[in-house]
Amino acid sequence: MFLITVLFWVCLAHLLYVYVGYPLSITVLAILFGRKVDRNVAFQPSVSLLVSAYNEVSVIEAKIQNSLSVDYPAELLEIIVISDCSDDGTDDLVRGFEAKGVRLIRQNERLGKSAALNFAVPQARGQVLVFSDANAIYQPDAVRLLVRHFSEPRVGYVVGNARYYESGSESSSAKSESLYWKLETYLKEKESDFASVVGGDGALYAIRREFFTPLQATDINDFLNPLQIIVRGFDGVYERDSICYEEAAKSFRLEYRRKVRIISRSLNALRRVPAVLNPFNGLRHWIVLVSHKVLRWFAPFSMILLLVLSLVLWRSPIYRVVAICQVVFYLLAILGWQGQGKHGLARAFTLPFYFCLVNLASLVGCVRCFRGNLSSQWAPPRQKVAS
Repeated sequence: MFLITVLFWVCLAHLLYVYVGYPLSITVLAILFGRKVDRNVAFQPSVSLLVSAYNEVSVIEAKIQNSLSVDYPAELLEIIVISDCSDDGTDDLVRGFEAKGVRLIRQNERLGKSAALNFAVPQARGQVLVFSDANAIYQPDAVRLLVRHFSEPRVGYVVGNARYYESGSESSSAKSESLYWKLETYLKEKESDFASVVGGDGALYAIRREFFTPLQATDINDFLNPLQIIVRGFDGVYERDSICYEEAAKSFRLEYRRKVRIISRSLNALRRVPAVLNPFNGLRHWIVLVSHKVLRWFAPFSMILLLVLSLVLWRSPIYRVVAICQVVFYLLAILGWQGQGKHGLARAFTLPFYFCLVNLASLVGCVRCFRGNLSSQWAPPRQKVAS
């Protein structure tokens, strides 16, 4: 029983640290040990804006128009649409903008985003590579605010502020994702102040051209490349004022699939760059990486154990209270699951459900990574096809 009790408290401490302790800790660390930001606001390197696309006929024209309207010198901005063998008319729409300087680089066999980037990046001419999704709509100053940080030699990558919006009526999944993303945004800002922002964002992030490393088919570029840059001794910065907007997933199911894919590939990225897990290679980044990502990805294992152990220890009042709280929380999550698609469903149901959904995605993502079940191809959630 002693070992069971110890394991119970370890699991509880794990969960409390991930969701309460770490946000408080990184806030204090950023205040006490924050780094000074030194950037030249007039710095304007040549930029290649790389838009990854697979069958994006519904959004690609708006994306190109948006890219052409960004507030950055036209002679320094190269716009490239990378098509992963699209067959829905996306490429024809892109070709219609060639007279305005938009380049189409087409991969004639569908091999996935990573292979498409390997093919396209050597053809890009910019000093800085800005990666974007086809449905990410930039604020006019997004690129300028992003790339100015490269005036500081220590900066290897910069991550922008991707925000989510809902088309039509506001879905429960969009509301929940918005709240979740507010916490993520806060953590990114504090991590950037203290050490380096953990990972990039496929919608809006930039790296120095020379830091792009060829990817394997199952790699996730916006998490792996930043890790590779960190082990080279450079930092990552979060720029909250560089803003883009993406449409949130219309259902919990689509959001779940997206998170499983991201987590499985991100965990695999740690296996590709194991040096980042050595605290002696950079203690500050190790703290934020392990706290924000690794411990959170493994949180569902502690959730399962905590419930089982609290039931085993039921006879003691304190463990009985913890068990009852968990059961009530999971019942609310089940009611939220049953109420999917119902407008006006209370957050008392949708938030517990979304919390459990995110952790289920972490659990499945970890299992898929351990089993080597990593797909090299993916279609955006709005296309509603299997990943």
